[in-house]
Amino acid sequence: MPIGLYVHIPFCLHKCGYCDFNSHAGSDRAEQAHYVDALLREMELWATRPEVAGEQVSTVYVGGGTPTLLEGAELARVLRGVREHFRLAPDAEVTVEGNPGTVDVEGEKLHLAVQAGATRLSLGVQARQRHLLERLGRIHDALQVEAAVEAARRAGFANLNLDLMYGLPGQTPADFRETVSWALGLGPTHISAYSLIIEEGTPFYHACLAGRLHLPPEEAEEQMFLEGKALLEAAGFEHYEVSNWARPGFRCRHNLIYWRNEHYLGLGCGAHSFLRLAAPLSNLGPPRPGLTASRVQGGSPVETAPGLPGQQYRFWNLKHPGAYRAALERGVLPVEAGEVVDRRAEMAETMFMGLRLLEGVSGERFEARFGVSIADVYGPDVDRLRREGLLEWAEGALRLTPRGLRLGNRVWEAFV
Repeated sequence: MPIGLYVHIPFCLHKCGYCDFNSHAGSDRAEQAHYVDALLREMELWATRPEVAGEQVSTVYVGGGTPTLLEGAELARVLRGVREHFRLAPDAEVTVEGNPGTVDVEGEKLHLAVQAGATRLSLGVQARQRHLLERLGRIHDALQVEAAVEAARRAGFANLNLDLMYGLPGQTPADFRETVSWALGLGPTHISAYSLIIEEGTPFYHACLAGRLHLPPEEAEEQMFLEGKALLEAAGFEHYEVSNWARPGFRCRHNLIYWRNEHYLGLGCGAHSFLRLAAPLSNLGPPRPGLTASRVQGGSPVETAPGLPGQQYRFWNLKHPGAYRAALERGVLPVEAGEVVDRRAEMAETMFMGLRLLEGVSGERFEARFGVSIADVYGPDVDRLRREGLLEWAEGALRLTPRGLRLGNRVWEAFV
């Protein structure tokens, strides 16, 4: 079965106050080049392992951080390395994330990315209004977004995503309507719209605790979601995942791998992977509890051990760029730790990830994958959520109702 490939670039000009991603500000060109060297070495090591060797890679996602902070030549070196070490599908979707303030609209960075194989650009736009961007700590403005979109088209990107956010401090429903309408006018093929989540440990989290950060009321946030959804659908965009809309034929194929709980390999510091091991992975790290059957529908406990063939693992790389590079300089894969994903946990993840898709979880696919039906495993929970008007069976799939779409957390927590 084809796999997805995620490549992490951890560098940013400035770390935003709401961000809890593995990103680091203050790197110089030499540090970035050394990091790319390490990435290429990790690609070499994985390319020889049986989980990857000969497997087709259907999607690539270069995320961050801010991948477009790299020099154009370094970004192209990453993309060429992927093609050199992995067997990409002829129609592979190859996404590069970018910040409108770092795409080098007058230079050759985007042209080099396209020449090296990138097919899709995802720009972190967030909002149109300057005061909201400044409050988020973003380094760009609306004019830079417009210039970046024009530069992407000149470079040859025909597939363009714009990331938007709602529920921001000081944001009104009118602000979000204006942002969505403006974004549609830029002619993207895909739009993601996420509500702001206050993550523990971030500056926004501490500001909330101290009473210095005030978010819109829930009613206003729901209004933003519903009005944004209506604008996008009226413009011909398909709402296919809770936070994602696409023109026909332009759904994000890489993210569909995550939502369908399929296999992927993560490269770079802190990157996560989900694979069935075909050979021992001796540096997986010490045993530790994971997302196991003991936490999913009352199954038996499972602990990880050094990676064993035949088992499915979710594992992750060393988080700090320096530690990641040091491991690769020693010639070992930079895996920090992982967890066994046993059958019961895999079923649970398939449900709570798949229910993010508006198509839902296919009953036929679930039974073909696990040998039991959704009703066999989750009957009482499904019946309760259907009575509450949150789930429905339609076209052979279990999916969210319109009410469930607004109250998704109540649905997903039933399967965790």
